[in-house]
Amino acid sequence: MPQQVLAGFHAVAARVRHSAASVREVYVDETRRDKRMLSFIDQIKQAGLKVIPVQAERLNGLCKGTRHQGVVALADEQELAVDVNELLDDLEEAGQVPFLLILDGVTDPHNLGACLRTANAAGAHAVIAPRDRAVGLNATVSRVACGGAESTPYITVTNLARTMRQLRERDVWLVGTDDQATHSMHQVDARRPMAWVMGAEGEGMRRLTRETCDELVSIPMMGAVESLNVSVASAVCLYETLRQRGAA
Repeated sequence: MPQQVLAGFHAVAARVRHSAASVREVYVDETRRDKRMLSFIDQIKQAGLKVIPVQAERLNGLCKGTRHQGVVALADEQELAVDVNELLDDLEEAGQVPFLLILDGVTDPHNLGACLRTANAAGAHAVIAPRDRAVGLNATVSRVACGGAESTPYITVTNLARTMRQLRERDVWLVGTDDQATHSMHQVDARRPMAWVMGAEGEGMRRLTRETCDELVSIPMMGAVESLNVSVASAVCLYETLRQRGAA
């Protein structure tokens, strides 16, 4: 089974909590004996896993430049939902109202990690993105996501517009954010099956993505700045859904 590298306290601890059996090896910086590291080591051992102290150079080599905080794990890739229709079928069977985030071409791993972290915290069922022109899951994304990448499906698709049309056929309402939209995000009925659609850093949504949305709304901006970072904008919108659904 393919393996992935998890880096940092949060990413490794989250995987151990979620699926300890998938973790093959846990490495720690042999020079760190501070309270946080000792607590982490105790948590790993309580899960029945072995901790391997190594030199920092070994950790750097495993992570290939990603900041690791002295903690790295090798784990089996998780089998989360990889198909939109499969995901929607599972939600329908469970009686859950679909709640999705669509990212049109986010290329910064820190932004993707932050989006996954917030999506997981807000209870979104999946994050969907195009396979091309977008960053994939890597160690940086996992570290920034603080466990979100291990438990919230990140579904990449060949044709985003086609996937969006499939979602519409399954009665999922697509709401895109646009600075020029006349309606506010607070006017959206987020209690229905829905997906928030966010554009890439700087460029925003592509034309076809915008045209495939059912509705375009703006995020109220009261200060001097003209727009929000994609991960911040995603957080604002995701938590509006959470608020309307009575969970916040």
